[in-house]
Amino acid sequence: MQVLVPLALVGNGLAAGIMLSTVIGVVPWMLVQPYDKYVSATRFLWSRYDPFMPIVNALTCVLDVVLIFVAPTAASRALFAVAAGLLLVVMTISVVKNVPINRYVTSLDPDVRPDDWERRDPRLRWRSWNLIRTALALLAFAVNAAAATTLI
Repeated sequence: MQVLVPLALVGNGLAAGIMLSTVIGVVPWMLVQPYDKYVSATRFLWSRYDPFMPIVNALTCVLDVVLIFVAPTAASRALFAVAAGLLLVVMTISVVKNVPINRYVTSLDPDVRPDDWERRDPRLRWRSWNLIRTALALLAFAVNAAAATTLI
């Protein structure tokens, strides 16, 4: 418990913090970039966030699942279960919504803008899904913190 709980909190806090930084800084900046800069920036950023973010979220989720079985109180077990569930939803949104958009954008040639770019531009969809998963990651962090406080 003395190792698992702090690791879960650090992993969840790190992932949620990085995701929050995309909401308050990266996404607004990406929304105002012209096509070529947006595609180039996505290529640059995605290669840095992936595989780091999936690994941190998955490891944190695994830690929460382990804590469901080893935590000493029913309250802490329930809270770790909720946090694990929230992180599963975060990862599902990432895989089903955000990653396909990232793959699409990184497949584009920054020097050749598609004729129908205004219709196909995925930035607002990506922003919406990112905001949802960030809120859920922050909620998971709060739930993990609450679970930790039940152990004091």
